[in-house]
Amino acid sequence: MSRKNLLTSITERKLTTVNSVPSSDKFSTALPPAMERNRNRGAFGAITKSIDELAEKAQAAKDFETKLLEGETVVDLDPSTIDASFIADRMDDDDEQAFAELVEAIRQRGQDSPILVRPHPELDGRYMTVFGHRRARAAKVLGRSVRAVVKELDDKDHVIAQGQENSARADLSFIEKAVFASNLEHKGYDREVIMIALSVDKTVVSKMISVTNDIPAEVVRAIGPAKNSGRDRWYRLAIKFREEKASNRSGELTGSREFQAADSDQRLELLTLHLENDRLKTVSGKPKQHSTAWAPADKTVSVIAKSRPKGFSFDLTQKDAKPFGEWISSNLDGLYESFRKQEKVATGD
Repeated sequence: MSRKNLLTSITERKLTTVNSVPSSDKFSTALPPAMERNRNRGAFGAITKSIDELAEKAQAAKDFETKLLEGETVVDLDPSTIDASFIADRMDDDDEQAFAELVEAIRQRGQDSPILVRPHPELDGRYMTVFGHRRARAAKVLGRSVRAVVKELDDKDHVIAQGQENSARADLSFIEKAVFASNLEHKGYDREVIMIALSVDKTVVSKMISVTNDIPAEVVRAIGPAKNSGRDRWYRLAIKFREEKASNRSGELTGSREFQAADSDQRLELLTLHLENDRLKTVSGKPKQHSTAWAPADKTVSVIAKSRPKGFSFDLTQKDAKPFGEWISSNLDGLYESFRKQEKVATGD
């Protein structure tokens, strides 16, 4: 199969709400049904938490790989000869528990689907990953070869294939996609290529890149991938960074012990609240609100506690957020009674 056919036979569907893509570049995947249902709900670029959408994204990624690699020869490669892509699409290492599960799955039943690599454009005898870097890493840990398809791809086709395969998955966060889009633009790729690579329209790409333009790169790195935070939360922070001296004010928090101890989603929320509160104090002289973050060792729930002049609230996220919140709600009588008893002990009443 020629490289042109490889890239044009995936699907005939065009991107939505944008100008038509030239026929020679019809390299886009259909949106999964759950994404079609959710695209007008205010956070199209965000990773949703619905179970059906997560399942559809996982299947979409598998279908994409199957179509792209259909009819190609699968070979066994030494993972030590495979280098990373020239465009990063993830901000940090994989979740170690998830990676350990992948390693064990491959140990038990082998590698289900091959990865895609290209001959390294600069180093003879080496390869560059297009997609499947976690599988290659797992094979290296297990000390075995990795099943791969080797294709001659130029840089443009490489980033389109890499972007679309990752966009079909459920584990790439909004900001990781936004940074990927920004990296592509900085390397000289036009908006049409970015749109095709991420399977999104011109408006979404513009908002992604505006977020990365407004928020300093070092702040994005300090916060991390924020897997449970979509476009709206990042855009809220981006607006704060349009204000004068926001970068200096953010440094007051990002270097703190509390910020360092928080998880990525908590860091995003803490920094946004810090900049909002700092502006309130500067402009109106109102008392500064205070926020703290808490999470158990297993990270199954994340809590942001917000203290305001006339109130207090909790923001719960992560897997156990709903059941933990429901438990708190059903035990308010007992919790309040414990609070009153502790108050009496503290005051000596």
